[in-house]
Amino acid sequence: MSAEFIESLRQIEREKEIPFEVLVEALELALATAYKKSLNIEQDVNLRIEHSTGGGKSPYKVFRRLSVVADGEVQNEYAEVSLADARAKYNAAANVGDTVEDVVGERDMDRMSRIAAQTSKQVLVQKIREAERTKIFDEFNEKVGEVITGVVSRREGGNVLISLGKLEAILPIKEQVPTENYRFNDRVKVFVFDVRNTPKGPQVIVSRTHPSLIRRLFELEVPEIHDGIVTIKSVAREPGQRSKIAVASRDDRVDAVGSCVGHRGARVQAVVNELYDEKIDIVRWSADNRQFITESLSPAKVSSVQLNEETKSAFVVVPDTQLSLAIGKSGQNVRLAARLTGWRIDIRSESQVAKQAFLDAAAQLSTAPEDPEAEALLPPITFGDESNGDGS
Repeated sequence: MSAEFIESLRQIEREKEIPFEVLVEALELALATAYKKSLNIEQDVNLRIEHSTGGGKSPYKVFRRLSVVADGEVQNEYAEVSLADARAKYNAAANVGDTVEDVVGERDMDRMSRIAAQTSKQVLVQKIREAERTKIFDEFNEKVGEVITGVVSRREGGNVLISLGKLEAILPIKEQVPTENYRFNDRVKVFVFDVRNTPKGPQVIVSRTHPSLIRRLFELEVPEIHDGIVTIKSVAREPGQRSKIAVASRDDRVDAVGSCVGHRGARVQAVVNELYDEKIDIVRWSADNRQFITESLSPAKVSSVQLNEETKSAFVVVPDTQLSLAIGKSGQNVRLAARLTGWRIDIRSESQVAKQAFLDAAAQLSTAPEDPEAEALLPPITFGDESNGDGS
């Protein structure tokens, strides 16, 4: 085998970043296919390429692997050799089950016809393509759960195709934000949440609606989150409209909310810009569920919180002026707060609570049985003054 051919493999290794060992394995399989075709062999053969230290015209030799079998049991002369022949020709210490190797001579190599060579080329190209696909799959499979930057290349049906350089990722309809307009050549950050190996090659599925997209964007913008000083405890999101994140600090000297907001809101504004002006509320996480629920309903003020641990529900009372703010437009604020905390939240205003308490008390009085002793303790009620008005 010529040095020029091996140098071609080295060039493929450099250009496609495929390990040379993988290319050699592909070449071995391709040669085995060509060898079988040129010699009209139906049985399997196993070839191996080895670098020859002897120099000369062919620095690489091709070996045929043969399995040692008992005398008289050879069924495939191209893959098996009897014990007696193995000891006589290849290795005097050979035993049944061992493997010996025989150099494929120049004569056999020359017998490979043009058709066999073409078959060899097709197998080699196919194996190189498979190795390249495997490499790309492994590369992007390691990026699942991360945010990468791509360029909008085109639309295919309702899906948007994002160019990532080596391939085009798919942004399905359900992973698109309705309020976002993906225009040709726009640079967008997307969340990689699935990589599939298909017959046509690796398929990368990305998202713009996934809640973890916000996590990763804050990691990029806030060094304290990237370094682990500040952690994002939970995220609740309604894509394109509003999101809430709960943050906590592991260092008492570092303000978690302030770190995420940044100087004059620069950090959070960078994330907002990336999400096309989606509103983001940053709240302080607390191990105290009452305090956490109170924080989650911000910017509304909360008067009191009552928890039911069994049903994991919270009854929240807010001032009358804060009720609409606590509920939010179409219930959005309380809905996001419930997702953020994991608690079912029921909100009432102070006047609603007072009215309900009055109605409950009245209902209890109307249904309570008569108690003569209790009535004796009640003060007399005067409906009118029966005196003459002169004090007598």
